[in-house]
Amino acid sequence: MAKITKTDAEWRAQLTPLEYDITRQAGTEMAFSGVYCDTKTPGIYKCKCCDTPLFDSSTKYDSQSGWPSFYAPIDAAAVNTHEDLSLGMRRIEVTCATCDAHLGHVFPDGPQPTGLRFCMNSASLSLEEKTD
Repeated sequence: MAKITKTDAEWRAQLTPLEYDITRQAGTEMAFSGVYCDTKTPGIYKCKCCDTPLFDSSTKYDSQSGWPSFYAPIDAAAVNTHEDLSLGMRRIEVTCATCDAHLGHVFPDGPQPTGLRFCMNSASLSLEEKTD
């Protein structure tokens, strides 16, 4: 998929203030406040900014962290990871490979088969429900 770039004004026009803060400014929604935290609806979670498919609901699990958590992306190439040293700690940031939107962080304390917890912000995702 081709890289998507937009001006700051274009992102602000497309996104709500919360979505903009999280996806374009690497913000974080409050724990347990996101619309997808407890969602069990089958479907595909896409990037809020560019609609790139990121996570399948079959990999979503209740991490009790307060954010939607997945043990793997649909395709490893759909996301990028970067070291994040903000807030006085070392974390691994997850961004959309297509538009560089901040999605959340990945931690090595998830379930098998990967052992990873992709802890995502609901405001960075949109859910395309399965209709079958």
